[in-house]
Amino acid sequence: MSESPFYSLKAELPGGKTFDFADLKGKVVLITNTASKCGFTPQYTGLQALYDKYKDKGFIILGFPCNQFGGQEPLDDAGVAEFCTLNHGVNFPLMKKSDVNGDNTNEVYKWLKSEKSGILGLTRIKWNFEKFLIDKNGKVVNRWASTTTPDAIDKEVAKLLEQ
Repeated sequence: MSESPFYSLKAELPGGKTFDFADLKGKVVLITNTASKCGFTPQYTGLQALYDKYKDKGFIILGFPCNQFGGQEPLDDAGVAEFCTLNHGVNFPLMKKSDVNGDNTNEVYKWLKSEKSGILGLTRIKWNFEKFLIDKNGKVVNRWASTTTPDAIDKEVAKLLEQ
């Protein structure tokens, strides 16, 4: 079986560093686009709780701050990191602020959307805190709308970690 293209992806971290998805082999990964001024922003707390619960079992969350939805991420990368740490205790990796739709979509979101479309087959991200779950083999197994809470996906994460 050939390796998933997921592991050839890279994302920019704040400060000019690169996050190499090859480091995610064998892990269950949850990817979400985030914003600090959104009605769903309190999900950061739930995401962190999920991360804390499973991080020692091979689970990681990657946050992609994005300002494409109602201008709800006005902060720069340093501001995002400070906000998330102070208000929600976030210590899972946050990428450099980037686009998840349109001409400048980052390569991770281009791939995720091509693998798993949303409601009615639409690929575009509709709002902040949409979530993609990737299994240990780099396959996108689920996609949830913003309204789905981190708590609601706990059982599916646990199931994938046991496989």
